[in-house]
Amino acid sequence: MLAKEQILLIIYFTVIILFFLVFGIIFFIAFQRRKNKLIFEKHKAEQRYEDEIFKSRIEIQEQALKNVSWELHDNIGQLLSTAVMQINIMGTSIDQKTAESLQDVRKLVGDSLQEIRSLSKTLNHEVIQNVGLEKSISVELKRFEKLNFLTPSLVVIGEEIYINPKDEIILYRIIQEFFSNTIKHAEASTLDVELKYTSDALHIKIQDDGVGFDMKSVQSNSGLLNMKSRAALVKATLDYKSALGKGVVLTLSYPIVHKERI
Repeated sequence: MLAKEQILLIIYFTVIILFFLVFGIIFFIAFQRRKNKLIFEKHKAEQRYEDEIFKSRIEIQEQALKNVSWELHDNIGQLLSTAVMQINIMGTSIDQKTAESLQDVRKLVGDSLQEIRSLSKTLNHEVIQNVGLEKSISVELKRFEKLNFLTPSLVVIGEEIYINPKDEIILYRIIQEFFSNTIKHAEASTLDVELKYTSDALHIKIQDDGVGFDMKSVQSNSGLLNMKSRAALVKATLDYKSALGKGVVLTLSYPIVHKERI
């Protein structure tokens, strides 16, 4: 009888130990899950915060560019228009030889006016929304060609697909950043842009034939980081390749949401 009670007691304590062991395991798993969830939520909150900060910076930059665009178009553009009118008036009251020389000045001022108006369009995001990404890129490339900076080309493959206007602005600013780097630093003679529309993405490839650079030395470059941060905002993937003497190639893939298709 005593042996039976001892066996029951052992079983009883074994069950209790197993219960606490199982309870402890379940509690530990639940605790770990809760901990991981909190870490994940904290990470997501930090990411949302960083995204909001970056979006705010972009909005401030866009507003600043918009203001500059207005100033160029309304104020400086108006002054140059007035200058053209004054030159035309002067041309009627001077001799033929001087008038011919004045026409060269008139052309120079007129070309400057057109250039400023073209530049104001590329800075104003509302214009980009109205004319679209492809047209905005084309306008910028034509401006480079007129200024004899380099020889640009634009190739479009596939049928144009609707892109969220806000995303379109960000994509264009990434492309503008590349253009700016090419003009300032690349010493390039050609700049080639390819837009390839597929059923699920817009693939953008831009390359120049400039001096290039060592990728290891520019990983922390603010311009490159800025482009990657902007690409992340619109869930696009960005790749940047270069080598000394071999130019630079940028590839950008922007995913097309099916419900956004026309």
